[in-house]
Amino acid sequence: MRQLAKKNLKFLKKEITIDQAIKLFQKLKQPYKVELLKEIQKHGTTKTLEHENPSSRTLRVHYGAGIGTLEHKKIHPVKSCETSSPTAKFNRVNKVTIYELGNFVDLCRGPHVSSTGQLNAYKLNKIAGAYWRGNEKNKMLQRIYGLAFSQQKELDDFLKLQEQAEKRDHRKLGRELDLFQINEDVGPGLILWHPKGATLKRTIENYVLDEYIKNGYQIVSTPHLAKLNLWQTSGHDDFYGENMFPVMHMKEMNKEETEDYQVKPMNCPFHIAIYQNAIKSYRDLPLRYTELGTVYRYEKSGVLHGLTRVRGFTQDDAHIFCPLEQLDKEIETTVKFAIKILKTFGFKEYDICLSTQPKKFVGTQANWKKSTSALEKALKKLKIKYEIDPAGGVFYGPKIDIKIKDSFGRDWQCTTIQVDFNLPEKFDVTYIDNKGKKQQPIMIHRALLGSLERFLGVLIEHYAGDFPVWLSPIQVYLTPVGKAHVSATKKLSQELEQLGIKTAVDILNETISYKVRKAEKQKIPYILVIGDKEAKEKILNVRMKGNVVKKMTKKQFIDKILKEIKEKK
Repeated sequence: MRQLAKKNLKFLKKEITIDQAIKLFQKLKQPYKVELLKEIQKHGTTKTLEHENPSSRTLRVHYGAGIGTLEHKKIHPVKSCETSSPTAKFNRVNKVTIYELGNFVDLCRGPHVSSTGQLNAYKLNKIAGAYWRGNEKNKMLQRIYGLAFSQQKELDDFLKLQEQAEKRDHRKLGRELDLFQINEDVGPGLILWHPKGATLKRTIENYVLDEYIKNGYQIVSTPHLAKLNLWQTSGHDDFYGENMFPVMHMKEMNKEETEDYQVKPMNCPFHIAIYQNAIKSYRDLPLRYTELGTVYRYEKSGVLHGLTRVRGFTQDDAHIFCPLEQLDKEIETTVKFAIKILKTFGFKEYDICLSTQPKKFVGTQANWKKSTSALEKALKKLKIKYEIDPAGGVFYGPKIDIKIKDSFGRDWQCTTIQVDFNLPEKFDVTYIDNKGKKQQPIMIHRALLGSLERFLGVLIEHYAGDFPVWLSPIQVYLTPVGKAHVSATKKLSQELEQLGIKTAVDILNETISYKVRKAEKQKIPYILVIGDKEAKEKILNVRMKGNVVKKMTKKQFIDKILKEIKEKK
């Protein structure tokens, strides 16, 4: 790198035809680039097509002197605006760009600095094995990670930030705090929640479900699998099949069985089935169904990553059925509600994006115009800043995405609010209007947290495992000074538990200082050491975060912690 920088070699950009590029890289014995070029030639892209989903995340990558954002968009091209069975259609690509640096040639979109002489601060920071294109069936390659900044101070600052980020890695903290594991005997991408992790997850679930009920949602519950024909009707089998686990051929188990089954990648068709159980009137609308539904999506093992990229996860999924004239209010209410929920979890900063009609779509121009206007009207009424992603909507309707910023300034795709004209038509979803005629409602897909697993991964890193009191899986750690104080310690623990305060009692024969350090490492908000005074006088020495110790009565302590839990602090 230093030698190249001294030579001040120019980066030369060239545009050549795909055929020329294929011949060039065949000559240079670069089979992987040839593979990519042939895919571009055939499909117009090298990206795998996936159905848009609320659990997609945004990755931040560092390059040059700053930070760039790569959004993994799920594309769903359709044949025409009339079709109900979308098929892929791509723009033809005839030319690609290559860069030359001395005798080195690479296939790259760019841009680059003009010469190697501009490389002032750089570092090759790590290497790792990676399967070609994330597929374990392909060859293992060596991946080299590098950093480049315009100034040494920027590089040094970034390295310090990275060091902190590694300490916050949710996979590392998950082990240290005994929250979860991924067991190879169970399978990659499938999470085993330990008691503390399950308690944390349940706290989140209880909170959001309570809030949903308060806001007019009805809780439903649906099975983990369904007949194959359900996914064929919805279109998932057609355009999302590669992300679904294999079909269960029931005849192989019992010849009398005539239907095949498949585990669900989404909850939408189930909620539609519940809606259609009885005739709906305009008086029943809007109708809001919500579910903490566990779904399963096939991800290549090479791309799985802790909690943030898994194969089985729970969504705080909801579907709202309403007539077009109620869409404005429903969108406004949902956006406002989403921001409130996210702020409660400590995410004060966020970016909002409104994605509009793509070139290929279903539904009428009039409906698209009205629904897009409803989304924009809601954002303007709430005086929320937003960006427009022209033609970035999914084929079945426009959408609003909310990306939260964590304590490191990283963006995470979280809330998605999508308008859908497609599924109500496919499943013939109707209601009776005030004139006694059948009408088709609008369907809103809404996930505020998205994947709970991914959200928990973000939450762990955001707080570095040091959760606010209301989220902490253990809120109070109690330990007796000696055997004589065990009974009083357990009694206090039971009293706190009955009030809804989560506790842990440690009666192991270890020194008090060791136990306190152990509790601090587990990032437990409050530590109580129970001795003679605490047992008899009911005066507690409460050890809090930051190694602060305060004396307070038992009542004062209970009032304090209950207030923090109630106020979500």
